[in-house]
Amino acid sequence: MRLRGKIAIIVGAGQSPGQGLGNGRATALLMAREGARVLCADRDLDSAAETASMIAAEGGEALPFLADATREAEMAAMVAEACARWGRIDVLHYNVGVSIAGGDARPEEITEEAFDRIHAINLRGYVMAVKHALPLMRAQKSGVILAVASVAALSASYPTVAYRTSKAGMIAFTEQVAWIGAPDGVRANVILPGLIDTPMAVDTRARAFGRPREEVAAMRHARVPLRGRMGTAWDVAYAAVFLASEEAGFITGVTLPVDGGGSLRGGSG
Repeated sequence: MRLRGKIAIIVGAGQSPGQGLGNGRATALLMAREGARVLCADRDLDSAAETASMIAAEGGEALPFLADATREAEMAAMVAEACARWGRIDVLHYNVGVSIAGGDARPEEITEEAFDRIHAINLRGYVMAVKHALPLMRAQKSGVILAVASVAALSASYPTVAYRTSKAGMIAFTEQVAWIGAPDGVRANVILPGLIDTPMAVDTRARAFGRPREEVAAMRHARVPLRGRMGTAWDVAYAAVFLASEEAGFITGVTLPVDGGGSLRGGSG
């Protein structure tokens, strides 16, 4: 019960269609198991409600909330709803992201529309969520802000442009927030997943490339140094719970790879 009594907002608590569990849903479930009350925000209300129902079935407390990360007003409403219901916000966890499904491409092929779309979801939405949560955390003299970026931000060999640059922007912004929030006891850190077996990462690529899921998964497994297998959403969730807990109370402004050693060779994603 490392998060007993804490209030957590998970942005992206639903998940993409496909096999297995997404990072946002796993994090919402695990934070609830550790004692947090969770606002499950997602642009797909049915998916957010499914996550909230899973938490409730385990005896936890959760509320689904419809929010599109590309709309500042909805990020503001999300923060306001958590405060109205529970009186404070202890954790803001931003787990929204898009890559191939958003039209990402190589630098010489990227379109203006795809570049703007991906940055609006991955980076601008994060900035706007923090914009509305940070003043509350500073006023209460405590709080944790977590961003799920990607080891792609560290890899010069990553093939497409918008996903990598948006995730690198998340790191830079989180460092800035960590500096601003430190005097008031607000911590901010970044999780950098590597090759993780989630619906967004595997099923989306299988659909985009017209290949069987098993083939895409096998190619990704082969690129992971640690045991030759991708991580799971639980690996990302455990990192999030640690960083949100008092065990990480003296950790701020860091980027934590959760990648099975992939970044040792320059990153993977």
